[in-house]
Amino acid sequence: MKTLKRILGVLWIALAVAAAYFCIFEFGLPKFTSGKQEDLVFGIIILFILTPLIVLGLGIFGIYAVKGEYDNV
Repeated sequence: MKTLKRILGVLWIALAVAAAYFCIFEFGLPKFTSGKQEDLVFGIIILFILTPLIVLGLGIFGIYAVKGEYDNV
């Protein structure tokens, strides 16, 4: 079970990297170039609020899983 938790930790880190890519390059930056005010507000929310929350949450969870912090649970 410990091995499975560590493998899933690597998966969480990979999901953090994928979420960072999609939030920045697919959802956030294209909203800045559309020229509409509502898209600009949505792009700012995606880039500066949601992306750090999602990426840091997944990344920290994955790092703790790889380090073995959840082995006693």
